Amino acid sequence: MSDLTELAGRYIAVWNEADEGTRAQAISDQFTADATYTDPLADVQGHAGLGAVIAGARDQFKGYEFKILGDVDANHHIARFQWELVPATGGGNVAIGFDVVVTDGAGRIKGVYGFLDKVPGS
Repeated sequence: MSDLTELAGRYIAVWNEADEGTRAQAISDQFTADATYTDPLADVQGHAGLGAVIAGARDQFKGYEFKILGDVDANHHIARFQWELVPATGGGNVAIGFDVVVTDGAGRIKGVYGFLDKVPGS
């Protein structure tokens, strides 16, 4: 497993972390202070912005969890992967997305670019 594959797993784990304090620490540990996150619904910078986006998603999708769907494709300091949002108790996905994660070369995330392939209700 490559470092970027492990990083993608830790990134998804942040989205699944229920405890706000633990999640905030993981964001601080894994992201640069000026990290950006951009998807069709959000465009934020910094730990607080990212934390707010994740908290909002967790509030909207209580009882669901994110999982990496398929393999992580990585080169140099960039990883891309597809993810799905599924009920924590099992069942089919309600959302599918595709994220591109750019690191600072030292293992911390400096940018995430997200795309939504399937949204709830579609």
